[in-house]
Amino acid sequence: MTSFLLSVGIFAYLNYHVPRTRRDILEILLKGLRRLEYRGYDSAGVGIDGGNGKEWESNAKSIQLIKQRGKVKALDEEIDKQQDMDLDVEFDVHLGIAHTRWATHGEPSPVNSHPHRSDKSNEFIVIHNGIITNYKDLRKFLESKGYEFESETDTESIAKLVKYMYDNRESDDISFATLVERVTQQLEGAFALVFKSVHYPGEAVGTSDSCSFLISISQMQIQVKQMCAKGSFFPPASKDKKGCAALPRVDQDTCLFPVDEKAVEYYFASDASAVIEHTNRVIFLEDDDVAAVMDGRLSIHRIKRRAGDYSARAIQTLQMELQQIMKGNFSSFMQKEIFEQPESVVNTMRGRINFDNNTVLLGGLKDHIKEIQRCRRLILIACGTSYHAGVATRQVLEELTELPVMVELASDFLDRNTPVFRDDVCFFLSQSGETADSLMALRYCKERGALTVGITNTVGSSISRETDCGVHINAGPEIGVASTKAYTSQFVALIMFALLMCDDRISMQARRREIIQGLKVLPDLIKDVLSLDDEIQKLAEELYQQKSVLIMGRGYHYATCLEGALKIKEITYMHSEGILAGELKHGPLALVDKLMPVIMIIMRDHTYVKCQNALQQVVARQGRPIVICDKEDYETIKNSSRSIKVPHCVDCLQGILSVIPLQLLSFHLAVLRGFDVYFPDPSSKEEKVN
Repeated sequence: MTSFLLSVGIFAYLNYHVPRTRRDILEILLKGLRRLEYRGYDSAGVGIDGGNGKEWESNAKSIQLIKQRGKVKALDEEIDKQQDMDLDVEFDVHLGIAHTRWATHGEPSPVNSHPHRSDKSNEFIVIHNGIITNYKDLRKFLESKGYEFESETDTESIAKLVKYMYDNRESDDISFATLVERVTQQLEGAFALVFKSVHYPGEAVGTSDSCSFLISISQMQIQVKQMCAKGSFFPPASKDKKGCAALPRVDQDTCLFPVDEKAVEYYFASDASAVIEHTNRVIFLEDDDVAAVMDGRLSIHRIKRRAGDYSARAIQTLQMELQQIMKGNFSSFMQKEIFEQPESVVNTMRGRINFDNNTVLLGGLKDHIKEIQRCRRLILIACGTSYHAGVATRQVLEELTELPVMVELASDFLDRNTPVFRDDVCFFLSQSGETADSLMALRYCKERGALTVGITNTVGSSISRETDCGVHINAGPEIGVASTKAYTSQFVALIMFALLMCDDRISMQARRREIIQGLKVLPDLIKDVLSLDDEIQKLAEELYQQKSVLIMGRGYHYATCLEGALKIKEITYMHSEGILAGELKHGPLALVDKLMPVIMIIMRDHTYVKCQNALQQVVARQGRPIVICDKEDYETIKNSSRSIKVPHCVDCLQGILSVIPLQLLSFHLAVLRGFDVYFPDPSSKEEKVN
């Protein structure tokens, strides 16, 4: 599954001396939320200024919240019902915040949806991604001080806490950013936050810790200045800052603001896809950053200083284009991304493999490859689909690196307090680069001195920033909730790493050439597999009313079984189980009968004879297996009741070709069972599946 940190999607928009009607503002906010809809969610909400006059300071003295269970479309319909809201009123300066939520604390409902408020007067409101682990303690404290809670969420404690800080401020001129800094110092867990307040009209404050969060500015004409005064959020009027730029200090702040611009627009988001249509240049916040916009100027301040910190934040240019995140002629993003895999694997290899002289270059690892070659073991740490990519490549990594390779689920890795040593190399696989358990495991390994390597699809993500080195898989935006092309691109990236590790070993050269030439023809072979889509759709029509399916294989294809089963569970809500065929007689065989759908993966590699034995065991139990096999494996085709025939490839790459039929099968099963592949909604499965 595409991994992300709950709650789910943040988007905020601030226009400074850029006149916008309330209708314009709401359209921008809702469109930003729609760009984030690929993340599963169950409710949405917006917070905007009330009032109906052009004087923004007086209008900002009231805040209006509109929240609704369901999709952004339901929120849009709820906005249309607001009869007392003038959509044509114009705001010269305005901050609007919006959010999509996936329920973690409290059921999906308007009261549990974001933005959350400090009190019934909406003095402060906040939107939040992540999880606050000490919210119960905060809630107990705030309730003892007389603050009344209305939701079951962890986020509401943040909104109440910022009001508590404001109510107990030592001075009336305390800044909004200082209040937020004090709040964040009391929070434990992971979060990205954006605050809005009637007490600070036209101001926005955002902060991040262990969650992806970015800021984009229209036209992005930025001047960076170093501040000398610790805790000072905004530059003084004077431009005379002697020695500041020449003498970097750890207590500096970075102030960024448009050059000679009186009008400016800011966008805050948890994902670049929400801002790409406005500008492709963004600033990614780092952990403990507090970003504040006041009087149209943006300032970024680091709360906790660490040795070696440099306060300047790089402006990054996104390579993503708007058409990349649109469905085009496909019915869903998942279908689009399955069919993009011939191109996505090419993009993963582009500029990295020279097929003429069989060389591999991974620029992100260039400075560390010698250290990696001297390590004691490789540890691959991930969750879900990314974990399966590690399992899929473990065998070839062990073969080509001649190192022990551990593949760990991040949550279990942390639960065990797994021993990690300075001569270990730890890989962190994540499509988003923001997976919470993987991030915590990364910090655990860094504390123990291990070299850390990121394999991600998201430039500027937390994992890509915090690891020592890494590889961007360059698969392009993955919008579908169920990860597909990121899996195959992570697979290819790890294969390339294995090839790089043995490029100077004479004994490995023949094997290296075989794999590299296999990678060369891989995109065309993927196209051949995708041409089976109609056949797989017919198979789905035979299976969609079943309640369960077993998927069996071994060797290179055990990971395919796990990944295929996960895809079916994730979007069809059928029970599915990936089974190691070598364990069939140790229990799972009891599930096999003439009614149980069984899919077996049998390829002509070193496990072929053993898989044939497993096939005979299934047939002996009156099973009618559907076999994914080599299209020239006539013996297996003859012995199976149904077969999906894929082209032959190098053994260690065959798993890419065998997983695609299962991706297509899961997609067609979900459609036939009446589920929205784009917006999986488990609450509706009872009424849609007979």
